[in-house]
Amino acid sequence: MSAGELPVRDDLRGKAPYGAPQLPEAIQLNVNENPHPPSPRLIADLQRAVGEAAATLNRYPDREAVELRGELADYLAVQTGVPLELEQVWAANGSNEVLQQVLQAFGGPGRVAMGFEPSYSMHPLLAAGTNTGWVAVPRLADFTLTAELAVDALQLHRPDVVFITTPNNPTGTLTPLDVIAAVCESAPGIVVVDEAYGEFSAQPSAVRLLERFPRLLVSRTMSKAFAMAGTRLGYLAASSEVVDVLRLVRLPYHLSALTQVAARTALAHTGELLGTVQAVKEQRDRIVREIEGLGLTVVPTEANFLLFGPFDEPAKTWQALLDRGVLVRDVSSGPGLAGWLRVNAGTEPETTAFLDALKEIV
Repeated sequence: MSAGELPVRDDLRGKAPYGAPQLPEAIQLNVNENPHPPSPRLIADLQRAVGEAAATLNRYPDREAVELRGELADYLAVQTGVPLELEQVWAANGSNEVLQQVLQAFGGPGRVAMGFEPSYSMHPLLAAGTNTGWVAVPRLADFTLTAELAVDALQLHRPDVVFITTPNNPTGTLTPLDVIAAVCESAPGIVVVDEAYGEFSAQPSAVRLLERFPRLLVSRTMSKAFAMAGTRLGYLAASSEVVDVLRLVRLPYHLSALTQVAARTALAHTGELLGTVQAVKEQRDRIVREIEGLGLTVVPTEANFLLFGPFDEPAKTWQALLDRGVLVRDVSSGPGLAGWLRVNAGTEPETTAFLDALKEIV
């Protein structure tokens, strides 16, 4: 039986799953990971903590992840300057599951989500998976977002859920807090601010706006700045009422005991893990300088990655880089992204290899 013979939902037919090439033999600069691996000290603590958790793997994990959520609340309070209770924090398997739960709870059939594109390509895919309508609003030519543009779109489309990504993926651009506040004031439904790359930015977190706007949700992840992408731990801050609604749609025991203990161990090493952020930013800024020196354009970025180009044939440039052992992301098929490639900062040797390869090609 072919896939075409399966009774798939009509709105999913012909669609491709989200994904990026995984080529371990290449220098991987295509999925915005932190390139710095865990230290021997962190690895030892993880082994000890996982070993202790293994003794009770015959039992289900804490389905409310109370200790983890409390520690995430403490971390966010320090990082953002906003006191938070554990009841205001929710966690799931990566920020993608957090966002999926948001759409399960506040989207669905007959409801609409809206985003400002180009942006994170999973947002419309999550909308499709939850049978939520999707409205794409183009950003300005420089990939930024103004209050006027956003509010006009809100008044026109009246979405039930609106996504703002800052720093924006794949462009790296910021949305200022006053623009986010204007969106919150005008939005008829839920506002989700996706801050997956927040630790790389000097801009204050939208968590500062939670007290003013009870329908605001701010999502984060441990996959980027925390260098724990393999742990798959995402979380959000919101009102306790929002968190209670998300508990209605979560799967039973959705966070494994091993995930919870690994995330808590990483939080105990926050200083060490976030200590790599400055090194990543230095390599990012180095890439910006050297790419601009080649006569190419780089979109201003506050993330650990950057958009560069434009190229007449971006796929050929992508392949030429891969032929030289460096894997970047070809985003040129995305809305408003024709000609552009994206690369994340690596270690100093990885960054050097990328720049040397690009210089050969250009």
